[in-house]
Formats: sequence, structure tokens, C-alpha cells
Amino acid sequence: MIAQHPAKGLRDLVREPRNLVRAKSEWLSASDWNPCPRYPGARSHLGLDPDSYPAKPREQGVAEMMVDVYSSFAEPLTHETLYRWHRMLLSHDRRLETIGAYRQHAEAMQIVSGRLDRPTIHFEAPPSERVMPEMERYADWFNKTGPGGAEPLPALTRAGLSHLYFESIHPFEDGNGRLGRALAEKSLAQNIGQPTLISLAFTIEKERKGYYDQLEQHQKTLDVTDWLVWFAEVVLKAQQATLDRVGFFISKAHFYDRHRDHLNERQAKAIARMFREGPGGFKGGLSADNYLKITGTSRATATRDLQDLVEKGALSRTGERRHTRYWLNTRLELDPRQRALRNER
Repeated sequence: MIAQHPAKGLRDLVREPRNLVRAKSEWLSASDWNPCPRYPGARSHLGLDPDSYPAKPREQGVAEMMVDVYSSFAEPLTHETLYRWHRMLLSHDRRLETIGAYRQHAEAMQIVSGRLDRPTIHFEAPPSERVMPEMERYADWFNKTGPGGAEPLPALTRAGLSHLYFESIHPFEDGNGRLGRALAEKSLAQNIGQPTLISLAFTIEKERKGYYDQLEQHQKTLDVTDWLVWFAEVVLKAQQATLDRVGFFISKAHFYDRHRDHLNERQAKAIARMFREGPGGFKGGLSADNYLKITGTSRATATRDLQDLVEKGALSRTGERRHTRYWLNTRLELDPRQRALRNER
């Protein structure tokens, strides 16, 4: 039941097709949330106009892989699937001996930290000669535990285990974390019956220390209960982050529908800067000094501009004198089910 919430919530929030397209378009342009902010190929795959900005090779690789993850989520997992994703991710990396295949080096694959001369070894993966048989077992398990498999598992259990097992094998020279998160998303999509579009990688990045602590702890024990509890909580946080983000994009689109033709150049520049902060908003609110720095105008003009934005309903104002702050009026009215979900938390 819980595993169905991400897709259900998104459907509730973006019922209008126009809003969904806008949300996707904004998502692919948001460099602070999406690892592939301006990759034209990903935008084209989603039926959106390509962006004119160049993408970094790393970003382009992640974008290409995630498009493939979403478009082929229902297909069984194979070695070739993983090889293809690895090539997409790391074809630009000249440091690696092997790209698009499992690691083959004789050296131990270790996760280490600390000084080079006295490293702390957190985990040692199986040697390279054992990777292929381990991955044969892994792919067989992944496909058997899917919703149409012989031994189906609950959505969150399967996604959590699929990530932990893959990271424990660590089959590639590099890129295992990104591939492991992609596998968790593929697993969730298969159980739900459609791509989840949740911000899993972003949420794990925010929980980075806890993530590595949990991995290290549960790669050394057969009891993975606490890992599954932790992972389920991260998925639910990712779901809420996605709902917040999509809601933000829709409310942003509505904001510009109302105000785009009524902003002067200075106001438009300041508003765009405020929107770049994302759902969390401009930290502490926008001050008159912030407006001066963003626009380079005089204090008298800034005062008139800000007052005009308040009168138009584009901004709201709190505080007095030097404590005056301005906030975007972008509230999106949630439907009763979404409001109830928020209140439960």
C-alpha cells in the first residue's frame, strides 16, 4: 500500500497534462535537484524542447541512464542492461580500465577512507573472479522477486535489498552507487507499475552520512532489518520531496501566468533569482539590500519596485523597517487528500 503512494500522489497533484509537462520541463532545468540539468537528449526523450545549454559529460551520462531506466523499467534485469548503463555513465572517464563490463583487476576492491599510508578499510567486496557468478545470482534474484516473479517481495523490501546486495558485490570499477540507486528505482517502478519519478538520489545525498553508516553496518551482518527500515524512510522522504518539487513547479508556472506581463526588467530579475532557491524559498526572505545587490538599482527605485510587487500580489511582506522581508506568493492549494497526508506527518 505504501509503495503506491508516490505515483498516486503525483497523479493527484498534476492532473492537468499542461502542468505535468511544465513540471517535467522545470525538473530537467533544475541543476540543484536534478543531476542532469540541461541535457538535451533527456528533454527530447520526454517530448520537451531541447535546451541550448551544453551539459557536462557526467551530467549527460546520468541523464541518459535515467531515461533508459524509466523507459525500460518493466524489462527483466540482465548483465547487458547493467553494462549499457555503465557505458552511459562513464564513457567519458579515461581513468578506468574497464567500461561497460564488470571489473577484472586483480587488486582487492575496498571501500576506504583516511590517510593514504594508513587507510581505514570499511568494506572489501568479493574479488573480481567472483563477480560474474555473484551477479548471475543477483540478476536471477532480482527477476524472481519482481511482481510477476516466482518469489515476489513487497516493494520497499525488494528495493532496499536490491540496493544493498548490489553495493555489497560492487561489480564495477566505478559508478556502483549511481547504478545501485538506479536499480532501486527500477525495482520500485516494477512494483508500482510505472516510473516513480521520486528524488531518491537527491534524498540519499542529503542523508549521505547516515547512508554510508548504514551500508557499512549492514554489509557485515545477515540481519538487515534496520537497513530496510532506514531505506523505507528515505523512500518516503524522497516521495514527499518529489511532491513538494512538482507542486513548486506548478505554482511557479501559475505565478508567471499571473504576473509575467506586469514585471519590469529589475523585478523579473529578482523574481527569477528567488525562484532559483527552489521549494525552500529565499533563506530568511528577500530584503531590500538583497534586491539592491540582485538588480544594481538605487535604494529609492528598489523601494518602489518592492512596494509595486506587494500591491500586485506577487510578493507578501513581513516585518518592519530593517527587518522587512519579502516572500513569493506561490502557495499551491493542495487537494484534501494531499492535505491529510501532510497533516499525518
